[in-house]
Amino acid sequence: MPPFHDPDVTRLDQPPAHATPTARADTSRTLVFAACMMATFMAAVESTIVATAMPSIVAHLGGFELLAWVFSAYLLAQAVTIPLYGRLADLYGRKRVFFAGAGLFLVGSALSGLAPSMPMLVGFRVAQGFGAGAVLPIAYTIVGDIYTPAERARVQGVLSGVWGVAAVVGPPLGAFLVELDWRLVFWINLPIGGAAIAMIAAFLREPRHNQSQRIDLAGAALLAMGLGAVVLSAGQSERIGAAAAAVLLGLGVVALALLVVWERRTATPMLPLQLFTERVMVAGCLGGFTIGALMMSITAFLPTYIQAGMGRSPMVAGLVLGAMSIIWAFASVAAGRLMLWTTYRVAGIVGALALLAGCAMLIAMTPQAGPVWAAFGASAVGIGMGFCNTTFLVSVQAHVRWRQRGVATSAAMSMRMTGQSLGAAVSGAILDVGLARLSASSPDPVDRLLNPVTRGAMPVAELERLVQAVAGSLQNVYLLSAALALATLALALGLPAALSPRHQSARE
Repeated sequence: MPPFHDPDVTRLDQPPAHATPTARADTSRTLVFAACMMATFMAAVESTIVATAMPSIVAHLGGFELLAWVFSAYLLAQAVTIPLYGRLADLYGRKRVFFAGAGLFLVGSALSGLAPSMPMLVGFRVAQGFGAGAVLPIAYTIVGDIYTPAERARVQGVLSGVWGVAAVVGPPLGAFLVELDWRLVFWINLPIGGAAIAMIAAFLREPRHNQSQRIDLAGAALLAMGLGAVVLSAGQSERIGAAAAAVLLGLGVVALALLVVWERRTATPMLPLQLFTERVMVAGCLGGFTIGALMMSITAFLPTYIQAGMGRSPMVAGLVLGAMSIIWAFASVAAGRLMLWTTYRVAGIVGALALLAGCAMLIAMTPQAGPVWAAFGASAVGIGMGFCNTTFLVSVQAHVRWRQRGVATSAAMSMRMTGQSLGAAVSGAILDVGLARLSASSPDPVDRLLNPVTRGAMPVAELERLVQAVAGSLQNVYLLSAALALATLALALGLPAALSPRHQSARE
């Protein structure tokens, strides 16, 4: 088949930097980018919009005991499949894999809205998660393909900012849709996803791929088993028990060890291990892990401090996290611009220092400091997350060639999700241990403090004691966050000193 020369479409095998694009070619590339933003927003807003609707969904379907699995099933399926889709995209093309994943996501969304019971809803959420595992990494990979490293630093920052917008828009959008019909929180994905698929189908072209390449099924199975067991043991340890979680963790470690042995022997590995011997790739993936764990240690437990420790309302806690999300979005864009004029290392260091500053403020925070102090600390963390997330992802994408960009992008995103699961689990364990030590004579101190009636009826001395117990326990969580910020700083310092998007543009 002859090469495709239509100037009205964006080609993955011919980045625009190598030829002056026409105005219409620029327009088509912009439309592809817009489609990727829509796909990213659709997947990013899913958790927040569904969380807002869950009380209404439980009221209609019952099955409150399965509520947590509505989220866990989706996230687990997504985490397991992200690296698999990335490798398939390298072998068979971005469009095919994106269409398959987005189509599965939309089918799962449609069925979730039709679910007659909570068990059925959990099953349909698994299908959604399997699709979401392709939507996010392939959207980021397509953007990495159609822009040069210098351009990529700017546009990936904008794409990362979509997460902040989704975090702010999700709850009020979910509340609005629930007033109409709870099914709409799932069905709203259909027009967004359909438009993204149509735009990519119309404006994105890529070369034919060798369909004779064998899929490493054994590697895929070991990778899914290993990641699934590790993530499940971390995220569900409280529900399945410590013993079962330890067994799952052990099985996951064994599966991942067998994966390393197998991938070294097979000719077509699902996860090319040579990638992870390179400095930029290691720093990017481990950086994704540390910032993912740090993010969950802050976002999952800061509302508890504000509500239980400071006695403020859930709305105040939401405003604090909303400020963090908005700052994150702007910081992602700023990170892309800073990288253009400096280096990946400088942008990463700026982000890591902001993380350290935010964690230091949260460690020093007292219940009397008030939500403004918490907002400043969370905002500094938001700046750090925006800079670090963008820096690590863009550096990884620019370090590899087209044929490995899908698996590299997916690996970085998968490590971040794994970090989120482990960060939430470890932070929760630290909180539980601290509460058991500081408030041994008062069962369920957080529940008592969160209940306005119970809190108001407490003697002043007991209230002060429980507030200090919660604050002290969460201070230990923020010490963990600071340690993760230090690790992130070390990884940012590990990036090559002179490496920048402009330098890499000259080499591609």
